[in-house]
Amino acid sequence: MRIAVVQGDGIGKEVIPAALEVLDALSLPIEKVPVELGYDKWKKTGYAITEDDLDILKECDCILFGAITTPPDPAYKSVLLTIRKELDLYANIRPIKPIDGIMGITERNDFNFVIVRENTEGMYSGIEEIHEDVAYTKRVVTRKGSERIAEYACKLAKKRQKRLEIVHKSNVLKSDKLFLDICRHTADIHNVEYHDTLVDTMAYNLIAHPNRYDVIVTTNLFGDILSDLAAVLVGGLGLVPSANIGKKHAFFEPVHGSAPDIAGKGIANPIAAILSMKMMLEWYQLTDLARLVQDAIEYTINQNLVTPDLGGKATTNEVGEAIAARVKQLIG
Repeated sequence: MRIAVVQGDGIGKEVIPAALEVLDALSLPIEKVPVELGYDKWKKTGYAITEDDLDILKECDCILFGAITTPPDPAYKSVLLTIRKELDLYANIRPIKPIDGIMGITERNDFNFVIVRENTEGMYSGIEEIHEDVAYTKRVVTRKGSERIAEYACKLAKKRQKRLEIVHKSNVLKSDKLFLDICRHTADIHNVEYHDTLVDTMAYNLIAHPNRYDVIVTTNLFGDILSDLAAVLVGGLGLVPSANIGKKHAFFEPVHGSAPDIAGKGIANPIAAILSMKMMLEWYQLTDLARLVQDAIEYTINQNLVTPDLGGKATTNEVGEAIAARVKQLIG
């Protein structure tokens, strides 16, 4: 087991060490390879990510990633988009389910769904031009990209409740018609029950009726927005993990950003990073250990050892240490 560890910028440098402390508590034979990427590196060297960095990432099984600051500078090369394209991490997976001890924006805990987001094209294809009076971005939707994300979503749905929600905007964006048709066809092949919903309607239903959904599949931009929106159901961005999956590699990161406004204060919530590490364990098929980490997180939350965003007074390090200590207790 060989993982690349990227702390990145801002609070990434605080939450990833907390996640590693919990990982170390499991005493697994893992080689951790530190890789410096991001805005801080760009300010020092002129490069946020290099070809050598990419080679190191490709030599590892997977990546545990913190957060990156992306400045509004045309000269800055997006680290996340580069990694997703170079490693062909086509599926972004964001599970949304209640955490014991935490109440989200609604007083309900009857939801458990996964947002499956196409990760390599759409509005984030990287084909852009900026001129003095006009700027444009090309939205690319391909048959290949749509087929493989639909296939991933349908296979996931078959392992769960066999229900698929296809989110699109084909009434306005004609490129979404290709995506929608392919998702419908793939669901038929897999004998998965499906419905389709316009993205604006979905934004409402996701909060008003979250228990309706099992697996939600959508394009890049829509998935990005909806998954951040869904975070309010579980208590905030500090509690939502994600995985970026390809055929050969995987990349695990908390949904939240680098949060420069709180960086260095020791108050960042590390739970999303720890849950991302838990998803990494599941990817390695270490499901018993992943469940143990989940139990340790929920135990710590119910001891009110939480950061200020959850109403507590604990620091980032204290939360990580408490979860790691509980993991060791559970292992015995």
